[in-house]
Amino acid sequence: MSGDPEVLIIGAGPAGLTAATYLGRFLRRVVVADAGEPRACWIPLSHNMPGFPAGITGAAILSRLREQAEEYGAVIEAGSVEAVKVVDAGFVARLNGRDVHARAVLMATGVVDHHPDLPGVEDAVRRSLVRICPICDAYEATGKAVAVIGASDMGVREAAFMRTYSDRVTLIHVGEPGALTERAALERLGIDLVETPIEQVHLEGDRVTALSWGGRQTAFDMVYSALGTSANAVLARTLAAALCDDGRLLVDDHQMTSIPGFYAAGDVVRGLNQIAVATAEAAIAATAIHNALRKADSQTV
Repeated sequence: MSGDPEVLIIGAGPAGLTAATYLGRFLRRVVVADAGEPRACWIPLSHNMPGFPAGITGAAILSRLREQAEEYGAVIEAGSVEAVKVVDAGFVARLNGRDVHARAVLMATGVVDHHPDLPGVEDAVRRSLVRICPICDAYEATGKAVAVIGASDMGVREAAFMRTYSDRVTLIHVGEPGALTERAALERLGIDLVETPIEQVHLEGDRVTALSWGGRQTAFDMVYSALGTSANAVLARTLAAALCDDGRLLVDDHQMTSIPGFYAAGDVVRGLNQIAVATAEAAIAATAIHNALRKADSQTV
């Protein structure tokens, strides 16, 4: 690609790469800033990705999406966007020590998970022993011994969700006692409650062994973290883009933020944290960007 892109996409996860494919097929010049290791790469094997009944790894999903975007001319550049500012002709972003001018920007930077403070937790996530998305894979917990680690009533709600799949669910509450107000729901659903920090965790084969309360050793088939996420929205906040109560970006029906020409898709926008949702939002955003640029071009001809 010669010169600046028409559209800068910040983030090379499922949303960013899907938008790049759409915009490439709309014959738009696109640069995707890839800061490395999107959240999807942590998926050991997804069984709820449409079109893959036998399952597919997160790495394979990203590889396919990347190949498709590049097939239609998208330039994917390793590096983080350090700053974005609004200018008369659109936006200027600082990427790898240079200024990149773009007529529109799509932010697809996702969220950061609040992992439990456990030794080896990242390896456990990659091995599917500690999980972060019950909507994605609670089905695989059917009939198994499940622990949910929480620090608030979010843990209660996730444990209740898991109760659909198993009658062996334990909530390990690691937060302040006063942060747990929905105790009655646990009792009603037959969910065991443990209120204590986790002292030690062993990963042995395909099980998690937690030594956490008075030397008691308990084994689980799966452990879910219900500690929440934080939106990766620092760049948008510097532009004073409107945010939802949870810190994610507020967008309209076309995925545009409160900043004209600045769009967002994927987990950084309030939603289900699902790849299928992220790609759908990306398709909407990319189409809206293309149509907005077409409209602007017709007014200047």
